[in-house]
Amino acid sequence: MKLIIAEKPDQGMKLAAPFSFKKKDSYVEIAPNSIFPKGAFLTWAVGHLCELVPPEEYNSSWKKWDLAMLPIIPDKFQHRVMKSKWKQFKVIKDLVHHPNVTEIIMAGDAEREGEAIVRIILKQCGNKKPLKRLWISSLTENAVKQGFQKLLEGKETETIYFEALSRACADWLIGMNASRAYTLLIQKKGIKDVFSVGRVQTPTLALIVKREKEIENFQSKDFWEIVAEFNINGKKFHGKWHKENETRLDNEQMAERIRAFCEGKPAVIQDVEKERKEYLPPYLFNLSSLQATANKLYKFSPKKTLDIAQKLYVKGFISYPRSDSSFVTKEEAALFKTTLAKLSSFDSFQSYFPLPKASIEQDRRYVNEKKVTDHYAIIPTEQVVDPAKLQADERKIYELIVKRLIAAHYDKAIYDYTTIHTKVDGRADFISKGKEQIELGWRQVIFEREEKNEDEQLLPSLQQGEQGITEQVKVKKGQTQPPKRYTEGQLITLMKTAGKYVEDQELQAVLKQTEGLGTEATRAGIISILKDRNYIEVKKNVVYPTQKAMLLIEAVGNTILASPEMTAKWEQRLQEIGIGKASPQQFMDSVKKLSNKIVMDAMNEEKGWDFSQIDVSSIGSSFPGAKPPKKSRSLGKCPICSGSIVDKGTFYGCSNYKENECKFTVSKKILGKNITQKNISELLKNGKTEKIQGFKKDDKTFDAKLQLQAGKVSFLFEK
Repeated sequence: MKLIIAEKPDQGMKLAAPFSFKKKDSYVEIAPNSIFPKGAFLTWAVGHLCELVPPEEYNSSWKKWDLAMLPIIPDKFQHRVMKSKWKQFKVIKDLVHHPNVTEIIMAGDAEREGEAIVRIILKQCGNKKPLKRLWISSLTENAVKQGFQKLLEGKETETIYFEALSRACADWLIGMNASRAYTLLIQKKGIKDVFSVGRVQTPTLALIVKREKEIENFQSKDFWEIVAEFNINGKKFHGKWHKENETRLDNEQMAERIRAFCEGKPAVIQDVEKERKEYLPPYLFNLSSLQATANKLYKFSPKKTLDIAQKLYVKGFISYPRSDSSFVTKEEAALFKTTLAKLSSFDSFQSYFPLPKASIEQDRRYVNEKKVTDHYAIIPTEQVVDPAKLQADERKIYELIVKRLIAAHYDKAIYDYTTIHTKVDGRADFISKGKEQIELGWRQVIFEREEKNEDEQLLPSLQQGEQGITEQVKVKKGQTQPPKRYTEGQLITLMKTAGKYVEDQELQAVLKQTEGLGTEATRAGIISILKDRNYIEVKKNVVYPTQKAMLLIEAVGNTILASPEMTAKWEQRLQEIGIGKASPQQFMDSVKKLSNKIVMDAMNEEKGWDFSQIDVSSIGSSFPGAKPPKKSRSLGKCPICSGSIVDKGTFYGCSNYKENECKFTVSKKILGKNITQKNISELLKNGKTEKIQGFKKDDKTFDAKLQLQAGKVSFLFEK
């Protein structure tokens, strides 16, 4: 008799669905059938049933956070069953040792983590029975039956267990030691909070903070552009003045002189350039591209997208969602015709049929077995569903996945790009750009809203040498803009492409090959961790680092913890462990040495830390168990009641609020700009602040002072 161990209850029920079975308490009993002649027991974990034991279980003196105890390095890592999941573990253990069970089938998700979850449980159970592995990418009844008929030997997937275990233990070492070191050293500076540091979360946070500093330090500059309206034989269009492809001037007087010179002058077409561009349909989805697309279209967080996709997978409607591949094998491609025929009957997709291409089985853009690793791209399974019967959010994700597959069967989109060069009075050069759609192709399936390009226009048909007049010329003033903060979807893409932030070209290639920071399965979780630990805030889908994040990255500085470099080296070695080409023991030995170096580096760097530019007043207020300061420091007198203005956490307010209900307040963030305690002290003392740079409104930035007038704060602009 076989024992099947799934990763989660809902997954377990899908694995049992093709067979006749009886429900028991936390497991099912499958009746004898052609695949299991003697029947089978099927049970499940509830995600992670086991965890690495905390430091104090190795050494009681490690419970206290003490710099003298670092680095914490166990001789041998151990796991324990989580207290909240002991009941389910007992069910699994009893079944493992059931006298009728002769073989165990590991049926966790077909990837590293699913492998580790089940193997660690079996190790805790003291299992000695032979192992087989179920490896499937969808949970349709057909896929489940085929998977059980083609089981892998347990030894075939053992190396990815070693990879997952090495990753978890190494992350424990770095996280445990770096978090304690930085927390204790920062607390020596009087900042009472706990600072979580990690191999993936910290370099990700460093990239977010780097962008924030670029925005804060950005100096906006005025520029002027000259736009002319032309009339060439009754054909009208506009163009921008340029010199050596530069359309902007930093001198308003010069711009006005050019405007005055050009207005009313003759114009001649110097050249007409035409370029045809063809755009192939997009690749099929992997998880990162699905998360980025859902975030862009629907503002779904990466975690929400993954959760929805997981539900669709468990229901059997889509293939395994945590895939890093955008390709399929010939076996999957052969099923597309049947799947698409079923989908064509639903109202949501009827208008896209018949398809321009009957099959893409021979198209290497989509069908490439060499680029399919553990799993193929995220695709709809043959177990189709009418989107109208799904919940609203599930429908959006399902339709995205289906439309990607449909679009792959469409022709390329074709556009003509035209550039017209016009010369005014033989001296001033102007350029005009336009775009013309020739073939809509796949874009009729996937409508992607493009950012409006004000330079592009519908251009008339013109020939070189045609002449006319410059009817009107205007000077337009603009300002250079700082880089934009990341959205959650862009953050997923940023993590995936982190290799470009590594200077070493060899490591760049490694990061590109090994998915960048994190994996398809973990990136959404990393972003959630950064939120939970008060390192980032997400407002209207835009990611902002907190003052706590700014302080940590200031402390970490240019150490290896802030760079994707460490991840690049680790991922390379872990990949080698996963395919049996590297030793887990040698890898762990190097991580132990690195843990010691990280602690020593932090201790050496601490002497030079300077947090004077960071508003530390709010740090610690969100940490569970943190005690509020006994007495808030006065930043100045209240302009309304002469009470004390103090830090209230998210704003500055009057200490007399309870006594006389004084409602004077100043937000800590005004138009995207952090207002520091120093700013408030200046405002209360002098009635105005120094000039503050980087206020933002309607995608434009400006600099201004803050001033107090009649008990209210307003902007003060210098003439």
